[in-house]
Amino acid sequence: MSEIASEALIRRLADWGVDTVFGLPGDGINGIMEGLRRHSDRVRFVLVHHEEAAAFMAVAHAKATGRIGVCLATSGPGGIHLLNGLYDAKLDHQPVLAITGMQETSVLGTGYQQEVHLDKVFADVAEYNLVVDNPAQLPGVVDIAIRTAYARRGVAHLCLPNDVQVAPADADPYAHVAPARPPATAPIYLAPPGTPRRADLEAAAKVLNDGERVAILAGAGALHARDEVLAAADALGAPVIKTLPGKAVIPDDSPYAVGGIGLLGTRPGEELVEDCDTLLMVGTNFPYTKHLPEPGKVKVVQIEADPTRAGLRMPTQVPMIGDAKEGLAALLPLLNRKDDRGHLEKYQKAMSAWREDMHALESPERSPIAPQYLIGCVDRAASDDAILTCDSGTIATWAARHWTIRGDRRFYLSGNLASMAPGLPYAIAAQLAFPERQVISFIGDGGFAMLMAEFLTAARLGLPITVVVNNNGSLGQILWEQMVLGFPEHGVRFGGPASDFSAWARSCGGYGRKVTDPAEVDEAVRQALAHDGPALVDVDVNPDEPPMPGKVGHEQAIKFAEAFLKGQPHKAAIATTLFKDRISKLGT
Repeated sequence: MSEIASEALIRRLADWGVDTVFGLPGDGINGIMEGLRRHSDRVRFVLVHHEEAAAFMAVAHAKATGRIGVCLATSGPGGIHLLNGLYDAKLDHQPVLAITGMQETSVLGTGYQQEVHLDKVFADVAEYNLVVDNPAQLPGVVDIAIRTAYARRGVAHLCLPNDVQVAPADADPYAHVAPARPPATAPIYLAPPGTPRRADLEAAAKVLNDGERVAILAGAGALHARDEVLAAADALGAPVIKTLPGKAVIPDDSPYAVGGIGLLGTRPGEELVEDCDTLLMVGTNFPYTKHLPEPGKVKVVQIEADPTRAGLRMPTQVPMIGDAKEGLAALLPLLNRKDDRGHLEKYQKAMSAWREDMHALESPERSPIAPQYLIGCVDRAASDDAILTCDSGTIATWAARHWTIRGDRRFYLSGNLASMAPGLPYAIAAQLAFPERQVISFIGDGGFAMLMAEFLTAARLGLPITVVVNNNGSLGQILWEQMVLGFPEHGVRFGGPASDFSAWARSCGGYGRKVTDPAEVDEAVRQALAHDGPALVDVDVNPDEPPMPGKVGHEQAIKFAEAFLKGQPHKAAIATTLFKDRISKLGT
């Protein structure tokens, strides 16, 4: 059997260590599917139900393993469906390779069926973007695409027309008129040096040593630098704030942790931002500048891998270009340990009070079921190396505050894109990458409904993922955002009939249970986690539980009141919930 060009593509992916491709077949990629079939001993093809899910899975694979994620879609509509997941990769700086098909070269430009020039469609999302016109370009362009995705921390796209896919792998049908030949490349990526310049390290150390109230803001770029972040925090007597994608940088029960930042953050975290005089930013490009210190009021030191992002959000006295782990390791010997721990102890006391408040909201006595209680049950039942994947919306608030990072737990969500629906695909990809670990997807009813067919994918693969649906019958985050703008809610509650996703889980052959009684929540979660296969618990939670910011500003309170005065339709239920929250925090 003669080798086809698609085999050269798949073999090179395998040479790069790619062992999984997520996708959905179509007549625009039949040649590539044949290449996968012929090399199925080296590369596994995971069949999904929607190409958007395939792209999300590729992103999750990259986030969880640090290795490039690969997704595959057919020409035209299949490729278009990848875009949302690919923008998730772009905005969260994850290396992903998208492979798509295209009509055969002889009909391009004629308006043939499904003729969509995906290279143009992907122009904004992709760091490397190429239509492969000649089999001789393979495997060289595969090497370039993957190296670019790694180097620029983003998306690469290769589009293969039908006829190129099935052409002989050694075909080179055109005359060579230039003094050139296809490059002989290798499947190797060499990461740039990660240690900042010595002069920058010394300047950074001086600023940090001179600071009296130092804080550290750590993001996803520091997930691999836990020991170094903790050592820096100890030396500087510095409380550590974490961005949501960087939640697993240090444990939540660490004496240095003050939780998150922004609307989903903690009250001590917000207060620390306003109180510190020196800020060390490590591996973060936190975009919500309103929640950062006011420019000019603090001195900022930053460790950032990408020179274009250094000093992007805050005026930075000392921007250091390098890897978070290597940069901190080089900085630590230059830091003077601060003997005065008063600044740190102040926030340790504040966090102790905050944790008590959060624990009070996890009451099993509250009815309807409090979403804080639901995620609290998940937190207590999960293993110390569990992976939690989370969707976007109010559930991100509950996970941020009530999912405790301890041991080797991990946490993944769509950070900067904040897309709905990735929670389930993320869980599938994480379980495939780490079959020995407990993987839990915490997702809202709105997000789950978008890609719920992928639960059937998990069932067919026999994956023991646990899906916990926080079902409030609404688009909860948008509801509260409307009110914070001073507008009564509109068009955000789904109404009847009420959804029961547990029935779908059972129809797929998985474990499914519907819960409406607070007394059943803990048992249902534990049974789902113990199930040997895919499991889903659909829990009806209080639809009027507001995801309040850690520290409510005066303007937010005024706008909230305006929404009530303008005719907020559920103001009585919301007011009752807020009253119950207050009572719970008072412990009475």
